[in-house]
Amino acid sequence: MNDIETITKHIVEFRNERNWAQFHNAKDLALALSIEAAELNELFLWKTPAEVEVLNRERVAEELADVLVYAFFIAEKYDFDIQEIIMQKMIKNAAKYPVEKSRNLATKYTDLA
Repeated sequence: MNDIETITKHIVEFRNERNWAQFHNAKDLALALSIEAAELNELFLWKTPAEVEVLNRERVAEELADVLVYAFFIAEKYDFDIQEIIMQKMIKNAAKYPVEKSRNLATKYTDLA
């Protein structure tokens, strides 16, 4: 069992022990992920670059973990292989953002020359 499978197994067991699967429909999982991402963003809101560098790492880690847990739940809901979907997305991104056109640029692929 790889690390991703181990994490998924652990969070699913945690959920199932509490009988929370009944609340984990796709819509609510997506909303929960978005809400947790907003809580993560809130830690950075109105901070200067210097202030961001010294944020409370524990709070950032906790909010990031919440985002990831909901992402894992969505992947489990749709029976996605997390490693596979990430690798497939990276292949698509590599085609959209070839190194020779995108290096050192923060330009959307549709605007690359």
